[in-house]
Amino acid sequence: MATGRTHRPATRSRGIPEATVARLPLYLRALTALSERSVPTVSSEELAAAAGVNSAKLRKDFSYLGSYGTRGVGYDVEYLVYQISRELGLTQDWPVVIVGIGNLGAALANYGGFASRGFRVAALIDADPAMAGKPVAGIPVQHTDDLEKIIKDNGVSIGVIATPAGAAQQVCDRLVAAGVTSILNFAPTVLSVPDGVDVRKVDLSIELQILAFHEQRKAGEETAAGDGALPATTRDASTDQGPDGDVPAVMPA
Repeated sequence: MATGRTHRPATRSRGIPEATVARLPLYLRALTALSERSVPTVSSEELAAAAGVNSAKLRKDFSYLGSYGTRGVGYDVEYLVYQISRELGLTQDWPVVIVGIGNLGAALANYGGFASRGFRVAALIDADPAMAGKPVAGIPVQHTDDLEKIIKDNGVSIGVIATPAGAAQQVCDRLVAAGVTSILNFAPTVLSVPDGVDVRKVDLSIELQILAFHEQRKAGEETAAGDGALPATTRDASTDQGPDGDVPAVMPA
């Protein structure tokens, strides 16, 4: 269906800050777990703890949605699930294509969380002719020669890139030219896109490097504590920044 191509989420027009938007999936995951346990209401403190944020920040975030809860009762779980799903655009079908069906691409294709969150894997695409026609997660792989036709026929506006770094920019350019306006990039490279195209990057090596920094710092603090000296940091956190100068956050599962 082609609605994904023209519809833009309501969050920007309503002025919801990007930081709040980034936390909405965390709230939704926690609320969905509560809903599955048939919990009718939840306090801001309980929900904040489940989502890993402080309650004041949660209440501020929900104020952008027009939800303030009821004193002494809390928030209605089912209504919040619906409200956040609507704000995130999850109440409609979003066809997605995955380009690059190696080990990572195949794992993404087999990920069951797409369908439950409103995303339909419309096509799997790979440059290897030997992969054409082979089923992965029950979906036959198609060759990159047909990328533009696949995007048009399925009304795709979201593309996932799981190719090697050297092929990622060319794939990105073709996706954008075909009408894709949102890209989830798993390739270990920074993509250049025009205005109006959103890119989210997932780089596991960067996340591991950040964890290594924290492990080294903890080890240094333990050593310093054992020596009775003040802890010393041997590396500067800025060396572990992401490609845009920000320490990237791990995307919620």
